[in-house]
Amino acid sequence: MNEIEIGRGKRGRRAYSFEDIAVVPSRRTRDPEDVSISWQIDAYHFELPVIAAPMDSVVSPQTAIMMGQLGGLGVLDLEGLWTRYDDPTEHLAEIAELDASASIPRLRELYAAPIRPELITQRLREIREAGVTVAGSLSPQRTQQFWRTVVDAGVDLFVIRGTTVSAEHVSSSAEPLNLKRFIYELDVPVIVGGAGTYTAALHLMRTGAAGVLVGFGGGATHTTRTTLGIHAPMATAIADVAAARRDYLDESGGRYVHVIADGGAGQSGDIVKAVACGADAVMVGAALARASEAPGRGFHWGSEAHHPFLPRGERVQVGTVGSLQEILTGPGRDASGTTNLMGALRRAMATTGYTDVKEFQRVEVVVAPYTRH
Repeated sequence: MNEIEIGRGKRGRRAYSFEDIAVVPSRRTRDPEDVSISWQIDAYHFELPVIAAPMDSVVSPQTAIMMGQLGGLGVLDLEGLWTRYDDPTEHLAEIAELDASASIPRLRELYAAPIRPELITQRLREIREAGVTVAGSLSPQRTQQFWRTVVDAGVDLFVIRGTTVSAEHVSSSAEPLNLKRFIYELDVPVIVGGAGTYTAALHLMRTGAAGVLVGFGGGATHTTRTTLGIHAPMATAIADVAAARRDYLDESGGRYVHVIADGGAGQSGDIVKAVACGADAVMVGAALARASEAPGRGFHWGSEAHHPFLPRGERVQVGTVGSLQEILTGPGRDASGTTNLMGALRRAMATTGYTDVKEFQRVEVVVAPYTRH
């Protein structure tokens, strides 16, 4: 397993990030027009294997609608500003103007306002009325409190997302969410995560989840690695979880659980490598926060940035590179890998001779013999 001796009393397995690997061309090439990058989870079909992360800097009701119209999926953060304030646009504008030193204290103040169930219902209704797939996200801590409101509002896909989500959470002070029972009793498919290891993902798959988010503290806004010393390099994490998907497919007699890379895919090449390592789709934040329509106005932050006791993230400036459509489907503005993300995926698949996403998961990869500068 490529273990390395760290010292006499500790060994560690070598793990790889997207920067450490590269996709290898094969003997066959194809016309990019013959390549399909669509995917389907449960009864829901999407032309693009992209999910907009449930972060206030990325997804508003309007951008969730735009994502659906462009062929992807937008997931609204149901613990965000859109469910705490009637009109959060002035607060979003304020966040974009904050000095770096003032951002975390002010974010804490803004997110201290209570979540209002009627706003959850209203926001999800707005998305549904536009005729696109409706998806909303709650943390494991809030799921038991608000899940009924979410389901009654008519959500199509329910996302339970945290820095890490465990099927075996233990607490001496509160009754933990029983994921297996919860998912079994729901009438909608559930995507849950993040998971960073084979074992954690396999346990989540056994709860009945339709999809598992892969990642732990690897996003552009996270400081989890420096704050907690915990990190799961994405290339290895995705490959490990894809192995869990394969083994669970055999164990369950044919039940396929979708693997969704969540974090670290800020450029088109990262998305290509995520799929090559076994992802069915990618959940992206920073890449879409660069859109001119993004609520963050060129800034990006997650829930970790306003944690009341131990912030594990920050507000970062990602800038604006183009419209949401340009970022997803082009045309690309430059060679930075920040626009026409799906055109790059399609081109990579064509260049290596694969016609669909599941086939491309079998492409050869190597540990890259170079360092990005």
